[in-house]
Amino acid sequence: MINVTIEKKLKGYHGQQVIKVDHQFTAGSVTKIYGPSGSGKTTFLKVIASLTKPEKGRIVVGGITWFDAEQKIDVPTQKRNVGFVFQQYALFPNMTVRQHLEYATTDELWIKRLLLLGKLDTLQTHKPEYLSGGQQQRLAILRALATRPKLLLMDEPFSAIDPKMKAELMAELSVLLKEMEITTIIVSHNPQELDGWATDELVFE
Repeated sequence: MINVTIEKKLKGYHGQQVIKVDHQFTAGSVTKIYGPSGSGKTTFLKVIASLTKPEKGRIVVGGITWFDAEQKIDVPTQKRNVGFVFQQYALFPNMTVRQHLEYATTDELWIKRLLLLGKLDTLQTHKPEYLSGGQQQRLAILRALATRPKLLLMDEPFSAIDPKMKAELMAELSVLLKEMEITTIIVSHNPQELDGWATDELVFE
C-alpha cells in the first residue's frame, strides 16, 4: 500500500498553482493519471521518486515513511527501489541496448526475458541513435524494469509505439507486472488506451 498526501507548488502558465494529492495506491495496482497539460502530472511522479520535493505532506510505502515534510524524512531516490520511464526516455547515448540493461542487473536470464518482452533481442548492440522512437521508448521501459522495482512510474510510456506493438507490449507487461506484484502509476495523454488494464485512476485538473 502506498499512501501519498502531498502539496507541491507548481509554476504554471497562469502563475503559481499548488498540486494537492491525497490518494492511496493499492499494492500491485495499475493507476492511470490524466489531466490537462501543465497540471502537474509529471511533477507528481518526480515527487514520488524523490527527484523533486513537495512543501508539505507524507509518502508512506508499505508502512515505511519515504517522505515527511514535518519530520524532515526524505529517503533518497536510490533507496526507494523505483523504476522510472521518463517522457524523453533519458537513455545513455554511449550505451548499447544490452548495456542499458547490464547497467541495472547482472541477471542474464532476466536480461534475455526483458529483451524478448520489448522485442529488442535482435538490436542488442545498437545505441539509441540507431533506434526508432518506439524502440527507444521500449528500451526505456525495459531499463526501468531491470532493477525489479516494487514501484514503476511511467510518463507517457507508449506515445511513440505503433498500435500493434503497443497492444502486444501492454499484454505482456500486464502479465509481468502481476507476476512481480509491481505497483504501477502511468501518466497518459490518452487514458482510453489503458482501459481494461488500469485498475484505478487519478485525475489532475
